[in-house]
Amino acid sequence: MSLHDQDDPGLRAAQEERLRAVWAPPRGLFLRWTDTNNNQVGIWYVLTAFGFMLFAGVLALIMRAQLAVPDNDLVGAGTFNQLFTLHGSMMMFLFAVPMFEAVSIILLPQLLGARDLPFPRLSAFGYWSFLIGGVFVSGSIFFDAAPDGGWFMYPPLTTRTDLSGLGADIWMLGLSFIEVSSVAAAVELIVGVLKCRPPGMRLNLMPLYAWYILVVAVMILFAFPPLIAGDILFEMERLLGWPFFDASRGGDPLLWQHLFWIFGHPEVYIVFLPSIALFAMLVPTFAQRHLLGYPWIVLAAVGTAFLSFGLWVHHMFTTGLPKISLAFFSAASEAVAIPTGVQIFVFIATLWAGRVTWSTPLLYATGSLGIFVIGGLTGVMVAIAPFDWQAHDTYFVVAHLHYVLIGGTLMPIFAGLYYYWPLVTGKKLSDRLGRTAFWMLFGGANLTFFPMHLSGLMGMPRRVFTYPEFLGIGGLNLVSSMGAYIFAGGVAIICLDLCRSPWRSRAPRNPWNAGTLEWLAHPEDENWGIRSIPLIESRYPIWDQKDFVAKVDEGRFFLPDAEEGRRETIVTTVLDARPLAVIRLGTPSVIPMLTAVALGGVFILTTYHLYGLALASAVLTLAFILWWLWSGTAEIPEKCSKPIGHGIELPLYLSGVSSPGWWAMFITMMADATAFSGLVFGYYFFWTRHDDFPPVAMSAAPGIFWPMIAMSLGLLSWAATLAARECHARAFVRFGRLLIAFGILVSIAGIGAGLAGPWASGMDPTAHSYPAIVWTLVIWTVAHAGVAAIMLSYALARSVAGRMTPEHDADLRNVTVYMHFLALTVVIAYGTIGLFPEAV
Repeated sequence: MSLHDQDDPGLRAAQEERLRAVWAPPRGLFLRWTDTNNNQVGIWYVLTAFGFMLFAGVLALIMRAQLAVPDNDLVGAGTFNQLFTLHGSMMMFLFAVPMFEAVSIILLPQLLGARDLPFPRLSAFGYWSFLIGGVFVSGSIFFDAAPDGGWFMYPPLTTRTDLSGLGADIWMLGLSFIEVSSVAAAVELIVGVLKCRPPGMRLNLMPLYAWYILVVAVMILFAFPPLIAGDILFEMERLLGWPFFDASRGGDPLLWQHLFWIFGHPEVYIVFLPSIALFAMLVPTFAQRHLLGYPWIVLAAVGTAFLSFGLWVHHMFTTGLPKISLAFFSAASEAVAIPTGVQIFVFIATLWAGRVTWSTPLLYATGSLGIFVIGGLTGVMVAIAPFDWQAHDTYFVVAHLHYVLIGGTLMPIFAGLYYYWPLVTGKKLSDRLGRTAFWMLFGGANLTFFPMHLSGLMGMPRRVFTYPEFLGIGGLNLVSSMGAYIFAGGVAIICLDLCRSPWRSRAPRNPWNAGTLEWLAHPEDENWGIRSIPLIESRYPIWDQKDFVAKVDEGRFFLPDAEEGRRETIVTTVLDARPLAVIRLGTPSVIPMLTAVALGGVFILTTYHLYGLALASAVLTLAFILWWLWSGTAEIPEKCSKPIGHGIELPLYLSGVSSPGWWAMFITMMADATAFSGLVFGYYFFWTRHDDFPPVAMSAAPGIFWPMIAMSLGLLSWAATLAARECHARAFVRFGRLLIAFGILVSIAGIGAGLAGPWASGMDPTAHSYPAIVWTLVIWTVAHAGVAAIMLSYALARSVAGRMTPEHDADLRNVTVYMHFLALTVVIAYGTIGLFPEAV
């Protein structure tokens, strides 16, 4: 059928009805909760993250009430430590990162002209993991069991169970579970940006929001896994007594600081760059012109991300590091101001060159830039090591941090809220209430945090629940506390505005006259996004392409119908967005929620040392994952291809490097490899910190024989998988199955050989950091070998059941990607423990 045939109004109405039937949210509250449409998931995500932000804000108000006057006894030291730890943890882990992921899950499909992101069930799983982990961590304060070691949880005070209670385990295991949801969202966003753009949207035509989200999602892959590695070491010390951070047994508490801040400082830019992305969308709209310096701002975003991974040591300037390290990281910390400044000046230049329409969203944007610049200037100050030695662990750093986070994260989110609320709900928020709230937020933020610079320079330390009157900082603290409550009043007005929104009249479509694709949507009646997937020829197609909106609405572009009654979108090439295939998306399902509940049980039950139940929950998690994969992925379609319009016919099945599934596996394994590198970093860190590593007095060592056998078996299973893939592709199906079975057996044998080395030599992981880190590397590697055996068994079962054929072999090709990373893991792990440093 030609798209020109769609001029028939009756045909268009029938097509719209089919689309509505496919994409409408399920009826009933429970079914809505289990919907996997990213628009629905994103809305729940935003509401939940906003709720956690409000709760964390209440905790901050209690702290400011305690600090308002000297020698106050409103709350005790223990309660204050719980409030402080939970406030920081919730704002960083339960609000800032999840909020940007939630907003992206809503906006990206519409910005990219896609019907949805490629893995809607993965988004739903990420949301439920976030919700369960967040409730578990934040709810602990109601049982006097909240973590109290600070949001950074420095050992050894937190790893010693006699000095810290259950709260440390709740923090560590609960937030590790939340990190799983963050990585899941990153996978979804990266694949969505790279593979689900509309035809014609080359990389240099992508909306800047998509560029920023791509950069930030990649940062998550390299920033969060080192913290996961640190969490593993942390919990092994607390639960099993393995001395990674115990200096008396060869450990070093500085290892935790390195792993934490390798995550912690990129984290600041992970929450800052998405806010800049919102500026990149609304500034051109209110300037009514294209954004100036598009290539420069993309390079600046990438440069900021790159430099952010070279800054973590400036949190450790007072730990006695070599001076050359101080100089390097100080220079890098100052250099990051350059790409940040480029982005800010691009926005100023665009407003200067345009015809500015002042609005409530733009007011928030400009105000947040003012606050952020102050935080940036103090950031350059603390990047200078001699100054940092004076200001470290004082309220000067608290002021700097909050200026950056409020100006670079919270205020931009409010700007985006007022800008995009008509897109999500079809209603505009009140300009009068919005402006009133802005001035309360702007004034309250400066009143709260600017005096902290002075109190910090006068000697007020961080993380104290009270202070003596003779320090002379009572007045400054009282002003800060007053400002905090004024700021909270501004947030309350925004909440009131949101609550009044449903009773307001409908806003017109695209009320701001924006030029990007997201404003094509009809929030009042179309849940699938846009009527047809367009051909893109400009960065601002609504402004630049003639009759663009009408052509989209009339279905004159691609995939205007749901002929088979399935949720579908187009997959394109990474660089130039040429159409490759039509993929079918996951339907509403309870499986993601059940999987998240079962996986949450593993973390929560382990917290309470219920290891048997935790193991049972792990088995249940595996069962749900296999059910999920078997029923909802790599489906063989009923026909080979379908027309999408303009005479183009696309296949309905993809495998290999062109498919979203292959990219998802590759990206997931990149995150996995980064976590593994954190553990390897621990091994070599101990080697650099100790004159004798392994200790001369410790005769037990894994030797060379068993590690080399285990390495050989791991490489053999990898080779068998490669051979099976090639045989299967050439229709030698039975021989391919035999090779898969052989790979399974060899992987299992590799588990035994890997464990035999440290076991046969009698290495006691509780005696010293050397056997502890050796056992950790071995357990990580054999666990991955076990996963390889399960994945190969799954591929074999799919082949036997007729769900995997030579033409439809996505399962085996994706497993092969995993095996590539397993081969790299066994070489590094067994090469390290077997050959270094003894055999070298």
